[in-house]
Amino acid sequence: NGMIGNIYSMGLALQALETSSEFYAPRKWDRAQAFSVVYNHDYQQPMAIAQVLPPLVGKSYLNAGSLELISCGCPPCPMPGGVCQVPPLPLSPPAAPITVQFSITNTLKNYFHYSTSVCVPDKSTLLQVMKVARNEKPDIFCFKTKKTSWGPFVTSIHGLAGNETERTYWQFFSCWSPLDEGVGTYKPKNWEHIQAIFSTY
Repeated sequence: NGMIGNIYSMGLALQALETSSEFYAPRKWDRAQAFSVVYNHDYQQPMAIAQVLPPLVGKSYLNAGSLELISCGCPPCPMPGGVCQVPPLPLSPPAAPITVQFSITNTLKNYFHYSTSVCVPDKSTLLQVMKVARNEKPDIFCFKTKKTSWGPFVTSIHGLAGNETERTYWQFFSCWSPLDEGVGTYKPKNWEHIQAIFSTY
């Protein structure tokens, strides 16, 4: 359906395909279908946006420096020092709350399973859902994250951390389907069931 790997690998894959088009027959992949996937996704993470922008203008990181600045045609700013005041946008009404079912499960060693219902504003991210669950039941739904260029990465839940040597990690599912976005960008829907399962790879 136009997806190359997952939504996060699309940027680099499109850069590679756009840059190396002379080495393959263009009919072997549907460029329009792949670009449609990118256009229809609401990218939130700066790294993903940075990787997908060059191919949208037919470039890659290798030749992005040759991009020409495009003038918007706006008149020069009349304010001293060239600083213009942007009129504030009207405030939108607060989003209605939604309920998300959140559960954590460890099936590998020292089994445990806990579940809770969390009420959060609509359009909240999964990370916000986890924070509310932690605030309501800190002894059960505590978790730790680390910063990465792709956003926050969950390293441990309920005191149980992933381990590279043991090849274990926490994986997130929505109704038993793996999430294709990180906790910082994924936005659950009302009454959606999110599972965090301790897994091996």
